Amino acid sequence: MSFILSHWPLTFICAAMIVAAVIDGWKLKVPNWLTLPLVLSGWVLGLLHNFDVLVGPTGAGGIGASLAGTLLGFVLLLPVYAIGGMGGGDVKMQMGFGAWVGAFYGFDGIVYDGVHYASAQTIIFKSFLLAVVIGGALAVLMILARRNFRTNLTNARAILTDLVSGVSVANEKAAERKPTMHLLPYGIPLCLGFVSYLVYLH
Repeated sequence: MSFILSHWPLTFICAAMIVAAVIDGWKLKVPNWLTLPLVLSGWVLGLLHNFDVLVGPTGAGGIGASLAGTLLGFVLLLPVYAIGGMGGGDVKMQMGFGAWVGAFYGFDGIVYDGVHYASAQTIIFKSFLLAVVIGGALAVLMILARRNFRTNLTNARAILTDLVSGVSVANEKAAERKPTMHLLPYGIPLCLGFVSYLVYLH
């Protein structure tokens, strides 16, 4: 944890993820005014590394690693977004995380106090997997708390049926079901996955 606190880019991205999760839990939407500057500033950090403008513990990744991290964040959530399973704000939130993690860890990882930390791609992917697990657990808890097992089973069957019909149909049907469903603000599990994995890693 001291590693995160002493390296301001990691402190910043953790704080930004927490803010995004709070807003998503409150408004069920992660706003563009937060996510877009987050992506762009991650690219700027990488670019500054390329030109050796920054000194101190700001990371080792350049603009290429930052762009790659952004792309990986987008690709990982694209299938769920394409079928209407989550909003664009959640996708851009993960892209912002990818941009900053890419700019900090780079393609080859970073060495600190003799310890070699993983590459940005590895960290983004494993953080995402942890977020999926946390999201699944929260969804199960929501179902158990509300005891609407039959409704959720019906929705699950409908979603699977829609997927067979194609992505466009699944997206359209998801939009129709949205007003009647209990939604999980996915910014919350994303934040928990991202921040907790970084804390665990360090």
